[in-house]
Amino acid sequence: MKAKLLLFLTIILFSLPVAKTQDFPRLEESFRLKRLEPPEGKVRIVLDTDTYNEIDDQFALVYAYLSEEKVHLEAVYAAPYFNNRSVSAGDGMEKSYHEIVRLLKLLGKSPEGFAFRGSDRYLEDISRPIRSDAALDLVKKAKASTPGEPLYVVTVGCITNIASAMLIEPGIIENIVVVWLGGNGLDWPHQKEFNLMQDVLAARVVLNSGVPLVIMPCQPVVSHFHTTIPELEYYLRGKNQISDYLLNSTIEYSGGRDTWSKVIWDVTAVAWLVNPSWMPTNLVHSPVLTDQVTYSTDHSRHFIRMATSVNRDAIFRDLFGKVAGKK
Repeated sequence: MKAKLLLFLTIILFSLPVAKTQDFPRLEESFRLKRLEPPEGKVRIVLDTDTYNEIDDQFALVYAYLSEEKVHLEAVYAAPYFNNRSVSAGDGMEKSYHEIVRLLKLLGKSPEGFAFRGSDRYLEDISRPIRSDAALDLVKKAKASTPGEPLYVVTVGCITNIASAMLIEPGIIENIVVVWLGGNGLDWPHQKEFNLMQDVLAARVVLNSGVPLVIMPCQPVVSHFHTTIPELEYYLRGKNQISDYLLNSTIEYSGGRDTWSKVIWDVTAVAWLVNPSWMPTNLVHSPVLTDQVTYSTDHSRHFIRMATSVNRDAIFRDLFGKVAGKK
């Protein structure tokens, strides 16, 4: 299966079309910098997630739903993925959708009008955005937002749904802030990270669009956000249905390995909205994503934010407290 995945990704990378240009609204840099300031108060969000890809997305969804003091979760979108837990990108999206529904049931939330299926494939041509239920709902919600009250788009998988929504209606970049767990740090030797590598064209669309963008780089930042089964046992075992589900899913995913820890990557994108001090960020120029799937620097490009470190203990303390305290 690993060989199958590597072959598939290689074919995708080397068959990528030359990206055409897309006319997005030109945002004033002062407007973008203001929008990129760490949020104060409560914000509206949608969560885009490849929920069945592994077990970190489940934690992120539950954390977003339970962090009502800082985020108002308005919708959850299923993102495509392809690895040893799916047979195609579309199958991954469908499995993610059903996992979202399972989690919402455990949380006592109806999926009707709240959970949406996303793209069943990766972006192939920017002149043909994929009109999934998720992309169209994002367009609707973003158009109903205002520059004064933006919609935060938290995306913790490949960024296909978000890029498609932006290509369908380029003007929504004025009303949203994208927070993406994807790619690696600017100085990392490559960007062949799972979320980014799956849909390089979609990543280019977002990086080049000028949309206010905050990136949680996997290496060498979020890779420090580890937990272990003994720690999860201590904080989550027997507290409620959702805590046991998260714990048992992690135990199953571990395959019985000893002395094993797991990065719970996707929680960090939500954590930045809950308390930005837990994920310090710097302003950097939006990188150029090359055909070799590396980052190149161009200091004439617009600014984005990129996380530089993670307060592992503070975030897990908040996560465990909220999950264990769920009635």
